[in-house]
Amino acid sequence: MSSTSSVPTRPLTPRTMLNKVPEVTLWFWVIKILCTTVGESFADYVNETLGVGLVRTSVIFTVAFVLVLAVQVRLRRYVPAAYWLTVVVVSVTGTLYTDILTDQVGVPLWISTTVFSVLLAGVFGTWYARERTLSIHSIVTTPRESFYWVAVLVTFALGTATGDWTLELTGWSPGTSVLLPLGLIAAVTVLWRLGANPVLAFWVAYILTRPLGANIGDYLASPSSERGLGLGTLSTSLLFLGAILATVVYLSVSRADVIEDWQARHGDGAEAPARDTARERATLGAMGALAVATVALLTYANLQPHANALAAEEGAAPSCASDPSSLTADAARQQVATSFPAADVSAFRTVATDTLGLVRSGDQAGATSRITDLETAWDDAEDRLVAKDCTTWTYVDQQIDTVLGAVRASAPDPQAETGALTALIATLG
Repeated sequence: MSSTSSVPTRPLTPRTMLNKVPEVTLWFWVIKILCTTVGESFADYVNETLGVGLVRTSVIFTVAFVLVLAVQVRLRRYVPAAYWLTVVVVSVTGTLYTDILTDQVGVPLWISTTVFSVLLAGVFGTWYARERTLSIHSIVTTPRESFYWVAVLVTFALGTATGDWTLELTGWSPGTSVLLPLGLIAAVTVLWRLGANPVLAFWVAYILTRPLGANIGDYLASPSSERGLGLGTLSTSLLFLGAILATVVYLSVSRADVIEDWQARHGDGAEAPARDTARERATLGAMGALAVATVALLTYANLQPHANALAAEEGAAPSCASDPSSLTADAARQQVATSFPAADVSAFRTVATDTLGLVRSGDQAGATSRITDLETAWDDAEDRLVAKDCTTWTYVDQQIDTVLGAVRASAPDPQAETGALTALIATLG
């Protein structure tokens, strides 16, 4: 979908430039979803797999966002590589801001969603009051570009909060969760074709691509125990970064999404027919009805018995009838030997032993890499082990969390690593 009428050609001045954003074509939406998926998977990879930590990761990407945005703002026209690099970085940054509020500060997702919605409305209100347009076809001055990037950052944070809140409410798996934003985007596209306000339709779809891309990323990266494809966050990030790079190269060569070139090929104003206010009002009512129907669906899903999909995604342990703290070390070791399949236990013990050997030899990089195999194997076996002995599974899961934290610490302590791994190996027999 496109977002409004063309902007009259004007000579370049210190404050007036060629459009700094791409034409809204199918390529725009494809690469936007790719960037959004990377925002989810790469943030998780740096934060969790590399063990950098949520706050440090947020600081790193905030600095990166400032740097790439400075380059983007200094340009006088749309450059695909600079523009989409900025979108990739802002997608990661917006995701991390919401995660900090949720995981570090403990703000409920419904509050985050409300706050970001109000903030976005304030950005749009201020933008329109000053510039009298919200069309991305009018990003030809520095103030308008500033409003644009603030709005984009908030849409990513809002989309993250809304998507996570949906998972929390419904318990849907990542694969199933793809269907809701995908269906809503399809409905908004139909309404745009029927005469909905193009600026409104664009920004609604833009927000919805965030939970869509995040759910696609979660589906690809999540282990099979969480009904995902098990590619992992690194593989998913590399796959989509490669797709983004290929698309950016194509757009840089073809100039298929440069607004001025696109208008020259299709005719200036070809996408800006006369406004039909009656149709706009009717489609606005349809959007309102769609919003009400979505709320009703989420309310219904929330009322059904379900597990917390978001907690499962973040590694929360299942609730067991018995308290794992009641187990002694000897009892836990005996329960592991009698309750869990010997092949699984042997595989876990082999990885833990290998990791301990790497720690003792001073190969921290090797230990960090090897311990990921334990995390993957443990997650893959979760369903069958919990079914056999939930309490013992939770006991061992807590030990594995301690090991992961020690090995992946930003400043690993060999003594802490050795102690955690030795205790786990003892439990595994």
